[in-house]
Order: sequence, then structure tokens, then C-alpha cells
Amino acid sequence: MTRPAYDHALLTGDAEFLRLIYRLMRQYGIDPGRLIHALQNHDELTMGLAPFTGIHASEHFSYHGRKITGGELRDLVRNQMYERLIGERAPYNLKFGEGVACTTVSLLAAKLGIRDLSKITAEQKESIEKLHLLLAFFNAMQPGVFALSGWDLVGDLTLRAAVVRDRLADGDTRWINRGAYDLLGTNPGAAGSPEGLPRAVALYGPLPQQLERPDSFASQLARMLRARAQLRLYAARLVDVPSVRAKGLFVLVHELPEGAGREITAINFGDRSVDEAVHVRGVAAGSKFTDALEPSARALEIGTGGTLRLRLKPYETRALVFRG
Repeated sequence: MTRPAYDHALLTGDAEFLRLIYRLMRQYGIDPGRLIHALQNHDELTMGLAPFTGIHASEHFSYHGRKITGGELRDLVRNQMYERLIGERAPYNLKFGEGVACTTVSLLAAKLGIRDLSKITAEQKESIEKLHLLLAFFNAMQPGVFALSGWDLVGDLTLRAAVVRDRLADGDTRWINRGAYDLLGTNPGAAGSPEGLPRAVALYGPLPQQLERPDSFASQLARMLRARAQLRLYAARLVDVPSVRAKGLFVLVHELPEGAGREITAINFGDRSVDEAVHVRGVAAGSKFTDALEPSARALEIGTGGTLRLRLKPYETRALVFRG
């Protein structure tokens, strides 16, 4: 349920639907710590949005300050995502059922307005990596299990429909997002897998080559996962989803295990900078938050009104920690 919500936030620059999902999770007692927070899997990006169907289709929800039925909200979100992910804008992604067959990288290419995957520039690749790390950050920097695929690690693009035409004959378009990949770079000359899946274009390359560069996708992901492990964030407890004014801002407040303190996961899904004072419950004025990924960065202090000033550039993420 969270996957279409955070993808929607990134595609539209509007995190309101994602905030709504987390408010509903808290309302119905769904603990994020019991969930698997995953990027791409072998299936499509499903957009059935089941919580807004059946008896909930006529239920009213608060969305951007107005009341909207579940059915209307479902149609609105799905139409916005289809508009950005398939068709003339992104012919390399295909519809499947109530979802879209795509890889994480091809979703991000669509977000950036890239129409031809064979002409991705160095600058566009850098933008894709940045957005990919944002999505990884969202999934990793909260309680529960974090999962990602080999397709994510090497940065696979979708396969051209023509090279898997036989597999698509029954209407299952998901074969375009299941290309073969060589995670360790042990067989660079292979054109496909032993099972006959064609090799996909890997935008980031094999894992060993990436880990030689500190600025690669895999190296930056490794830093993120080290911080997650050191904080034991996987065992934390979500205690608040603060209200915010900025459309693209999304904030989670976690209680670290064994009374070790609080962690704030802050993400700017928008293309505009954010400067906002966010109310943080349960932390005294004067308490200082340090950056879990950049410990040398200037600490941020809780103000007298219990607020924390968050300044985030477009698509920037922060994991802030208060020990005590």
C-alpha cells in the first residue's frame, strides 16, 4: 500500500496522499515495524488501492483540506500516476491490470521526462540515482524490514517489448521489468540468463565496480544502511506523523529501542526548497538533533515551542537523531 503512495509523492511532488496513508495506518493500528518496505519486486507497480474500494469507496477522507470519497481519491491518484508513467510520455513502461510494468529506474526516468532510455545523459543518470536514493531512504529509514532487488542495485532499465514479444503474448507485460542482470559482473559477455531472459541495460553497473566509487548508488546506499543498523531503526516505533504546510514535505518521528532517543525521518519529495518549523512531540526544548548520515553537520535544536526548523533542498532527505 505504501509503494504507490510514495511513488505518487515523488511523481507529483505532493506528499499529501502518503501522509493520508500513514494517518490511516495509525488509525487502524497498523505498525510499520511489522511491514516489509520494498522497492522493486518481480511484479508490477500495483495501483489497486484496495483501502479505497468496496465499502470505503463511498467513505469520505480529508485530502488537501477538503472531503473526498475513497472512490474519487482512488481515481484521482491512479489517473495522475498513469498520466506520468505510460503512454507517449514513457513508452518503455506498459500497463498491466491495475498497475504499471516498470523498473524503479524506468519509473524515475518517466518522472524526469526522459522519453528514450537509449539516450540517457550523464546528468540525467545522476538525477535518477539521487531520486532512487530518496526512495531507498524512505523505505530504509523507518521500522520494519527493508528490501530491494538486484534490479535496483544495478539500476536496470525495462526491456524493449520486442525482445520479449513471445512472453508478452498472453498479456503479461511484466516481463519487461524482469530482465537478466549480472550483479557481480562475473559474465560481462552474456546476452541473457540461462533461462532465456534477455539482459537488461544496467545504468549503475555491477556491485563491485560501484563499491570502488564512494559517490555510486551502492556506496551511498551502504552508508544509509549502516546508519539504520547503528540506530537499530528497524526495531524502532513510529510515534508521530507531524502535520506540515509544505506540499512535498514528509516527516516521521520514531522512538528508538530501549529508550535510546528519537529519530526523525524527513524527506522533501518536491522540486522546491522547504523551510518549515515542524512540531515534535515528546522532546524537550533545547534538545539537539544530529544528522545520522552526516554527524559533523551542525546540530538542530528544538525551539521553545517544541518545533524543529527543517530546511531541505529539492529531493533532499535527512535522518536526525536525539540521544537520550
